[in-house]
Amino acid sequence: MTDTPLAEMSFEDAMRELEIVVSKLERGDVALEDSITLYQRGADLKKHCEEKLKAAEEKVAQITLGEDGTPNGLKPVEGL
Repeated sequence: MTDTPLAEMSFEDAMRELEIVVSKLERGDVALEDSITLYQRGADLKKHCEEKLKAAEEKVAQITLGEDGTPNGLKPVEGL
């Protein structure tokens, strides 16, 4: 786990750290206080990743709109 502030983390870095946090919590060999700290960090990382994805989706939506604001005929990706 890093002490890097979330605002400075890329989506990929946050996902890697989130995977590490989840792995540690799933093993169950972490002390209670450390588990609470890990859980909070994981929740913060998850929120950060969701925000990064939402921002990316909004950029893609802007790119796929024509100059007149109508869609360029691209279909949205299913599941997003």
